[in-house]
Amino acid sequence: MWSHTNALYISCLIISELWLCSRAELFTAISDVEPLLETHKRIIDDLHYYIDKEETRLQVLKKHLDMYKGEHVKALEDIPNYLGNPINAFTLIKRLTTDLDYIEDSIKKGTEYIKNITMTHEGVKYPTLEDLTGAAQALTRLQDTYHLEVSELAEGKLNGVVYSTPMSASDCYELGRTLYNEKDYTNALSWMMEALRKYKEENDPNPFSEADILEYISFAHYLLGDSRTAMEWTKKLLEVDPKHPRAGGNIPHYEKAIAEEDHTLKRRRRGETGEEEEPKRTKVDTNTLPEQERIAYETLCRGEMDIPSEIAMRLKCRYLTENHPFLKIAPIKMEQMYIKPDIIIFHEVMYDDEIEHIKELSKPRFRRATVHDPKTGNLVAAQYRISKSAWLRDEESPVVARVSRRVRDFTGLSLESAEELQVVNYGIGGHYEPHYDFARKKEHAFGRFNGNRIATVLFYMSEVAQGGATVFTELGLSLFPVHRAAAFWLNLHPSGEGDFATRHAACPVLRGSKWVSNKWIHQGGQELIKPCDLEYQQEGLIRQIPKPVPKSFR
Repeated sequence: MWSHTNALYISCLIISELWLCSRAELFTAISDVEPLLETHKRIIDDLHYYIDKEETRLQVLKKHLDMYKGEHVKALEDIPNYLGNPINAFTLIKRLTTDLDYIEDSIKKGTEYIKNITMTHEGVKYPTLEDLTGAAQALTRLQDTYHLEVSELAEGKLNGVVYSTPMSASDCYELGRTLYNEKDYTNALSWMMEALRKYKEENDPNPFSEADILEYISFAHYLLGDSRTAMEWTKKLLEVDPKHPRAGGNIPHYEKAIAEEDHTLKRRRRGETGEEEEPKRTKVDTNTLPEQERIAYETLCRGEMDIPSEIAMRLKCRYLTENHPFLKIAPIKMEQMYIKPDIIIFHEVMYDDEIEHIKELSKPRFRRATVHDPKTGNLVAAQYRISKSAWLRDEESPVVARVSRRVRDFTGLSLESAEELQVVNYGIGGHYEPHYDFARKKEHAFGRFNGNRIATVLFYMSEVAQGGATVFTELGLSLFPVHRAAAFWLNLHPSGEGDFATRHAACPVLRGSKWVSNKWIHQGGQELIKPCDLEYQQEGLIRQIPKPVPKSFR
């Protein structure tokens, strides 16, 4: 309807202009009227051209609308499961950022009425380009940690199982472009190759061309130090677009780089290389972990390691009846997960109604999770911790107070100097890399709290379909979330020194929404419950711990 209305508007405009320009009494001579047939033919051709363009434009918009509606129906069927899929989360953010810009541009090409419509509405949230970047980095984090293939992710598969609609060429292109801008050229290249494959299979209009994809591929190869392959892709680019504004100028540059690389290779073969040579152009390494620890961390996240048999054979399960008289009436199930350091899972220690109440109380207060800067003691955001958190005091809710009392009952510790309950929801690919819960000697202590963190209680408040384990990198132990359970361990030796064997991490959430809450208990008030001894543990020294066993070798 819009296209025909606009066509009539343009037709009338053209005819009125002709009338204004043709007041030479055409009717008085047929010879003067005859040229109007040519004008008539041009108007017919112009209208055909315009209507074809309008119909194509509207078909593109309708296709976007149908896709949006289809995905929205899927999302409403099971919102947590839909948004807990990182592919769905990324494509949703993309639809509401770069895709929305494309749709707005298309709408602005329509009628005057449509030009006045804005896609921005008050009272609703819109993601930002920062969100798109974060979602892109989350996908690559999951890809690296869980050994996922780009080709499978692009088809909506996680570990071989289809969980979402396949990604389009546009999705892959935007993901690759975002990673390229973040200088992650290796992953950007993988996604651009997938974008190229899908682009050739699809027949959809896009705000980018095949030449755009080829340019990213060629320059990513160059930035990764492979000028020869960059040259090959640039030649393919020129075949597609011989007049490309940058490709021709890049060829002499690549030829020079190839000659330098060949010269360097010859020198290496002769053993003549030195430190003065230009380093290879590679992705900026943002990893904060030593290589050996990162391998252990990712292996444990995948659940590919077992604790040693000499530990496993000593582990027990039992009912906890001591620490508090109430436990004799309502004992708590406790399961040993490790011995020295003792790591325990207490089962069914939080109820569903409590969980929902705590979630609702936390959501309005959520802020980006922070970490202690060891130099300043201030709280700062960090890439190695992706989540949002809120803090709840016992005084503001009887439910929160009840949970705190339960912590006191099953741990047997005083909460005199405990921190408030920290509630955490992990984002897309949310994680927290290996860390200690206690403050080391050179770090600033926990300001207003009495002493260091002697113990950690970690409540699991949701099921997590895949990923999201709590792993202890020194012990080779993986704790996968158990709904309504709580993990408990002591962070300090009896002497008060930090126990470095308790180094742990929260693995990236592969699928699902991970909710946890932490109760950190400090030394103050434990003097008679957990008295110190004189055995000194040197900082950084980890006692002899049996080596974990890779599952593949058992």
